[in-house]
Amino acid sequence: MSSIYGRKLKISVFGQSHAPAIGVCIDGFPAGFKIDFDKLGAFMARRAPGQDSRSTPRKEADKPEFVSGLSGDGYTCGAPITVLIYNSNTRSSDYSGVSDVPRPSHADYVALMKYGEHNDFAGGGHFSGRLTAPLCIAGALAIGLLEKNGVKISAEVIEVGGVRGNREAMLAQIDKARCELDSVGGIVECRAEGLPVGLGDPIFDGMENRIASAVFGIPAVRGIEFGRGFEAAAMRGSEHNDAYCIENGEVRTKTNNHGGIIGGITTGMPVVFRAAFKPTPSIAREQVSVRLSDMSETKLSVHGRHDPCVALRAVPCVEAACAVAVLDAMLENGAEINV
Repeated sequence: MSSIYGRKLKISVFGQSHAPAIGVCIDGFPAGFKIDFDKLGAFMARRAPGQDSRSTPRKEADKPEFVSGLSGDGYTCGAPITVLIYNSNTRSSDYSGVSDVPRPSHADYVALMKYGEHNDFAGGGHFSGRLTAPLCIAGALAIGLLEKNGVKISAEVIEVGGVRGNREAMLAQIDKARCELDSVGGIVECRAEGLPVGLGDPIFDGMENRIASAVFGIPAVRGIEFGRGFEAAAMRGSEHNDAYCIENGEVRTKTNNHGGIIGGITTGMPVVFRAAFKPTPSIAREQVSVRLSDMSETKLSVHGRHDPCVALRAVPCVEAACAVAVLDAMLENGAEINV
C-alpha cells in the first residue's frame, strides 16, 4: 500500500505518467469545507509543466475533475473525495527501449526486477514526478483548511546547484546546465507556522517522521533536515539549545534551532525543514548504462521532455506534503477543526 498515506486523513495517489489519467482519493477530509477552485487552480499552476525554458516543455492543463466527495454547491460532503487529472500531451515513443537499456538514476531497472516486463516504463510510469500533481490537489485542500484554522505553510527554493540565496545566480546555474545538456539539484525550505503544541509522538511516530514520510513521496528527494539539521553536529550544546521565554503570555523559545519539534512533538514554534532534490536524472548528455538483453555495457542519451532542475516546480509539492502530514496529525490529535 505504498501509494497511500495517512491515518485520519488518508490519501491514495494513483495512475502513471502516460496513463489516460492520474488522480487522488482523499478519505477523512472534514465535511462542510467550501473549495475555492480559483485558489486550487493557482496552486496547481505553480507545479504545472511547460511554463518556461527551465521546465519540461510537456504541456498539461492539470485541471482537476472532482468525481466524488462534493455536494452540488462545492462543499465537501464527508464522502471520499476522488479527483482525476487527464493526461493529454504524452509521447510514449521517447521511452521505447528503456526496459532493455535502463536510464541511470531512474527506477527503470529496479521496476523491471520487481514488476517484470509488464511494468509501465513510459514517462517513468508510477514512479514519475507527474504523480506530484494529485499530491498537490490533496495538499491544496489541506492548506485551505489549515489556513482557516490559523496554520500557514510556505516554501521556497533556497539553493540551486550549490548556489544559495541569489535567485538570479541560481537561475543562471540552471540555464548553464541546460545548455550543457545537463541538470542541477536544489534545496527547498518549508515553514509551517501556527501549529499547536503537542502534535506527534516520540520514537517512530514523531512529526519529523510523519512529515519526512510524505516529503519522500516526492520523486527526486534525497534528504531532509529539520531546524539546524546537520549543521547542529558541528555546534556546541550552549549554541544549539533554545532558551525558553514568555511571549504574549505563552511559552516560546528565543531561537528555533530545533525547528519546531522536540522529542517528535511540536513545540508551538514554526516547524522548519529543508528537502534536498537530486539533479534531474534525465539528461541529453551521453551516459553509460547496460543492455540487459545481452548483458553488455552501452551508452545512451536520454530523450524526452524534462526539467533541468526539478526543485523549482517542487516548491508547491513540498508545501502539499507538509500540509497533508500536519492536517492528518491534527485530526488524529483530536483538534477542533473549523471548516
